Amino acid sequence: MSLKYFPSVSPSAIALGTAFTHGTSLLLSAPIFGAAYDRSKKVDTPEEFLKSKEAAGALAVWGSSLIGGAAKTYAVAALLQSTGTISQKGAIYLGALLFAIGTVPGAFVNVFAEKRPVEYILVKVVSELLDTVGLATVLNWWGTRPETV
Repeated sequence: MSLKYFPSVSPSAIALGTAFTHGTSLLLSAPIFGAAYDRSKKVDTPEEFLKSKEAAGALAVWGSSLIGGAAKTYAVAALLQSTGTISQKGAIYLGALLFAIGTVPGAFVNVFAEKRPVEYILVKVVSELLDTVGLATVLNWWGTRPETV
């Protein structure tokens, strides 16, 4: 596999997008971190807390959010760059397309097959809108092309 087929993306754009995606992901993960915080107040020593399942769960969510956010950021930035998107309107369209292919099918399954609560579905949809349309807009605003000297 050759890396020459992957578009180069500005490291600062990847850092900004990762922070943006990680932050939106952590909004949904707040109950997990709240449980870990409650557990940390109940234990006697920090070592005991680090061995708890709440700490392990919080660390797994945090780590996967960070790594997944970086991968998603690179993918969206590479798409913006490869398609030559330079306007915010174009970035919104690209983000909406990513939202449609990544979230809409799951939302239909949640509504019709699994009969999930409406609040759950709305939170997931808003989170994914931030993760796709918001990320594409922020990356387009920041700029995804690396500086050339």
